[in-house]
Amino acid sequence: MGSTATRARTAAPRREVSKSRGGRPTKSAAIERDQRLIEVATRLFLDRGFDATSLDAVAEAARVSKPTVYSRYGDKRGLFTAVLRREIARWLAPLSAAAETQLGSSSDISVEQRLVEIGREMLNFTCGPDAMAFSRMMTSQAINFPDIAKLGKEEGWLKAVATTARFFDHLVAQGALDVDDTTIAAEVFLDVVVGHTHRMATFGTPMELKAAEKRMRAAIKLFLAGAIGPADRIQSAPKAAQRRRPSR
Repeated sequence: MGSTATRARTAAPRREVSKSRGGRPTKSAAIERDQRLIEVATRLFLDRGFDATSLDAVAEAARVSKPTVYSRYGDKRGLFTAVLRREIARWLAPLSAAAETQLGSSSDISVEQRLVEIGREMLNFTCGPDAMAFSRMMTSQAINFPDIAKLGKEEGWLKAVATTARFFDHLVAQGALDVDDTTIAAEVFLDVVVGHTHRMATFGTPMELKAAEKRMRAAIKLFLAGAIGPADRIQSAPKAAQRRRPSR
């Protein structure tokens, strides 16, 4: 058993649970128990992966009865769904906080710098080791359990897009951006800013923060300027001066 799981058992000694007159745990005790179960399950999923983690192991490490775990979550998929939902909320919190911070930032800060700050937060929380471990587990289980993939899309990607789109709405209202559809703009922004780094991290390629930030800044410049540049410049540029794709 992994050292983290051992620590989880050590940190969760069996305790007396406050009960109501009917013998059931009080509401506060039930909430505390559920939080402890999710914490322990999170560590075990990260240490062992989805396939090697059992509900029995979670019950033992959390020091709760097996029937309690089965009655609360039904099966391992139900437990993993609960863990994943909490982790996604944790990953999205920094994005929401960064967007709110930028909404209240001084107007003399450039749009590019505002997007860099948001992009940096995105890199930090989407490409961290725990986020990557859950991303790989979710990907590997998506075929067998489509509802897990649906959860990742609806609770993760779509909420990230919605948060970013609201920030873009604010920039459009300020006249700082000129886009017709802020939702599409948000999808493009998230994909070009963190998509490549996230995919590489999912494949197990370690993230070099300096290189990732350099790529992120270049992506933001392209996002703001457009890959082809102003239309009048393209139309007036001599053919000989136009860039050509280098031969391979």
